Amino acid sequence: MNADPTLERITRGNALALCAAGSWTAGFAPRLERLVTDAEKLAGSGPNISIDVSQVSRLDTFGAWLIERLRRSLAQAGMETKIAGLSVNYASLVEEVRRVKAAPDAETTAVTISGMLAQIGKTVAGVSGTMIGLIDMLGAVLVATGRVLIHPRSFRLTSTVHHLEQVCWRAVPIIVLITFLIGCIISQQGIFHFRRFGADIFVVDMLGVLVLREIGVLLVAIMVAGRSGSAYAAELGSMKMREEIDALRTMGFDPIEVLILPRMLALVIALPILAFLGAMAALYGGGLVAWLYGGVDPEAFLLRLRDAISIDHFIVGIVKAPVMAAVIGIVACVEGLAVQGSAESLGQHTTASVVKGIFFVIVMDGVFAIFFASIGM
Repeated sequence: MNADPTLERITRGNALALCAAGSWTAGFAPRLERLVTDAEKLAGSGPNISIDVSQVSRLDTFGAWLIERLRRSLAQAGMETKIAGLSVNYASLVEEVRRVKAAPDAETTAVTISGMLAQIGKTVAGVSGTMIGLIDMLGAVLVATGRVLIHPRSFRLTSTVHHLEQVCWRAVPIIVLITFLIGCIISQQGIFHFRRFGADIFVVDMLGVLVLREIGVLLVAIMVAGRSGSAYAAELGSMKMREEIDALRTMGFDPIEVLILPRMLALVIALPILAFLGAMAALYGGGLVAWLYGGVDPEAFLLRLRDAISIDHFIVGIVKAPVMAAVIGIVACVEGLAVQGSAESLGQHTTASVVKGIFFVIVMDGVFAIFFASIGM
């Protein structure tokens, strides 16, 4: 039978000892909490104190943490505290609990200039590490692509088709819906403001150029980064946690060729298709609102659209799509393979894949805008 836990105070000369006895387990949690809380009130009552656990009959993680909590509370009060009489059976448990970090003090969490500079340094180092990881992944994907071109039989067509279905076909409804609504909003806002100047028809020019060159592909790429990029990171992260990727290497397979290359190829094929469908849906939504809200006849809308846009606007938008898809895929795969082995790490890297993917997509869109402006497109 388990003995009830106790914590007696014994004075030994100038020192004070807290003698723990009985069963210090989770089954006696309420009583143990009261004993430790009362003992913590002794802080500052003497120069040193010892916690004698030689009479403890049973000890689990809960009891070990309470003993460690008591030691930390007394130590923070400036008392020299040590744990005595610890048996060999429980020494490793208490030592493991001792490694758990205590909550930071108010003083340690205070913002200082040196702390800010250290954080900036860590951030810069993290950015450089991210860039190196992306370049390394890009090189690995290019090498795997070269091997597949040399040995076409090693290409995993079934896996590519499966991912193409997941990334492209199953994404069509949400992509079309969102871009349709965005086209409606752009058209409504354009008509609302242009109407003040009697220039309602110019909303067609704005809608056509904006959707085909910028909003269409950018919006679709952001949605793909949130939908498919996070899925890639979560899938690869789960495989990393279950050591499936290590198992592939053990069997002589290249994880880049087996897992990443089909996903990358599916994404590069899917994004231009989705961007085209999204642009058409946005134009349709904009035309519908221009007709119902602005009174622009559909035939007049199409004639004005044909005059306002050219094939160059369409090319500018579509050319961006494969590059953005490659960026999204590389970021997602890098983050997925960086998962350490815990659910927290999986969540952090999945979130990071979405955030970084969207960031790099916007950066690439800015780079393309500068490039096409410089060549007059």
